[in-house]
Amino acid sequence: MQRLQGIAVSPGVAIGEALVMGNEGFRIPRRFVARDAVDDELRRLDAAFEASIQQVERNRDAVSLELGREYGSIFEAHLQMLRDARLRSELDQHIRERHYSPEYAVSRALRRYVKVFQSLDNSYMAERATDILDIEKRLLRNLLGRRREEISSLTSPVLVLAHNLTPSEVANLDRQFVRGFATERGGSGSHTAIVAQGLEIPAVVGVGPFLTDVSGGDLVIVDGDRGQVILQPDEETLARYQHDEEQHRTHELQLAALRDLPAITADGAQVELYGNIEFPHEVRHCLSRGAGGIGLYRTEFLYLGVEAPPDEEVHFQAYSNVLRAMGDRPVVIRTFDLGADKVPAQLALDEEEKNPFLGLRSTRLALRNLPIFRTQLRAILRASALGNVRVMFPLIATLLELRQAKMVLADVMEDLDERGEAFNRDIPVGMMVEVPSAVLMIEHFLEEVDFLSIGTNDLIQYTLAVDRSNKDVADLYSASDPAVIKLISMAIAAANRHEMPITLCGQMSANTTYTMLLLGLGLRQMSVAAAAIPEIKRLCRSVTIDQCREVADRALSLENARDVTSYLRQELKKVLPDLLD
Repeated sequence: MQRLQGIAVSPGVAIGEALVMGNEGFRIPRRFVARDAVDDELRRLDAAFEASIQQVERNRDAVSLELGREYGSIFEAHLQMLRDARLRSELDQHIRERHYSPEYAVSRALRRYVKVFQSLDNSYMAERATDILDIEKRLLRNLLGRRREEISSLTSPVLVLAHNLTPSEVANLDRQFVRGFATERGGSGSHTAIVAQGLEIPAVVGVGPFLTDVSGGDLVIVDGDRGQVILQPDEETLARYQHDEEQHRTHELQLAALRDLPAITADGAQVELYGNIEFPHEVRHCLSRGAGGIGLYRTEFLYLGVEAPPDEEVHFQAYSNVLRAMGDRPVVIRTFDLGADKVPAQLALDEEEKNPFLGLRSTRLALRNLPIFRTQLRAILRASALGNVRVMFPLIATLLELRQAKMVLADVMEDLDERGEAFNRDIPVGMMVEVPSAVLMIEHFLEEVDFLSIGTNDLIQYTLAVDRSNKDVADLYSASDPAVIKLISMAIAAANRHEMPITLCGQMSANTTYTMLLLGLGLRQMSVAAAAIPEIKRLCRSVTIDQCREVADRALSLENARDVTSYLRQELKKVLPDLLD
């Protein structure tokens, strides 16, 4: 058993067979074979080796003819390993004595070799690990043939293990069969993490190199609560996690009783809890958890994984589905926040940006692609005739950006007037507060909008100069940093002075560690992933505002993130100790 520590980004625990994306995203369908099938399986292995040898020989000959023998000799190392009697003996033993399937035997044996090569203090030998992985892929491809089951066509539950997953790759995971995932790279505030939360898939990122330690079909546990990945758990560990799963289900049933109760503090202060969604179908999760509306409807999914930009009707149908489900509850639709780590093919730049998080993204990108921007705004305005719609612009850094976006919105209204389309002329217009410049100029922005929403995921990374998707600086990315808390406090205080609605929709609001702090700073609206709503509501109903103000005052006096986190957890434990068990 191996217990690996990563970063918890989406809560929950998943137990199941591994699908290792490193070997082309296909899974090993069986770990074991029946005793009477051993001879047939050995013949299958023979055929796979013979086919692989012939393929490598053809590659060698073709490259030698084209580039010369010195280049063709690269493939001789592959042939030597495929003809190695010791390797074949080891595989045969796995199949005969342990009854491993050929696929599982190949993956287990070759990945053990990879780990040995990578551990050698010799760069040449370490690079040979890539050759071994190539041989593994080739053998598996020949063993599985047409039965190869790719991630896009799964038929049974798996846990996806990968070097990294983009937001669009996570968005396209089949929730019916993908029960959880873990990646070697990634950070706590990445968009990949956000999508995983929306899909309610347990996820751990930033684990570091581990794919060579696991084979497809291995039993794995992904613990999205503690940020751990457990490879080949022993019976005791497996039993404990299965017990925890049962307890979690019981706790969920208890929290369900809060669904129709208001989020009112013990001394009577009303707190509005909204849901964050990435996809229209998530609305049912929000409603089942008692959300008072949708505080953040991310729309990037419409652009990812498609060849051409979505047309107006595609946008309109997506928004209409959400509005019909939500009735008269408010729905805040954020215009597309593309760029950085979410770059669709149709908006790809001519050359790779050296610093994409500081480059052309979000509203900046929209203002450079007006036809696409106008298409989305037309659909949002048309949808406003069907329900309580609000439009919000992301990553606003200057007054000029906001005014330009509002001018485009006004132009689109004129277009709809000419077309005779119905829409809400007084649609509320808001902006995300995600960069320090927006906080510093907050008094001016308040004159230009109808509401604000603090996006802490970006605010943290831009305040602390920390790439939120980089595991190497993940320990520096913290919502507890005093500078971040002071910026949030400034924004909330300014909005409250002007009686301007302000919401916090970043991951910080979904973490019960920060709930008392945020209430103490004066926040009365939070928008969170649906799964977090019941626990946040329970905590709100367990505290008083005076109690929360004391917590906020003390937190604001501390000098570093570690002390803030420690203090907030101590205070939380006094109120609901079971949350920190």
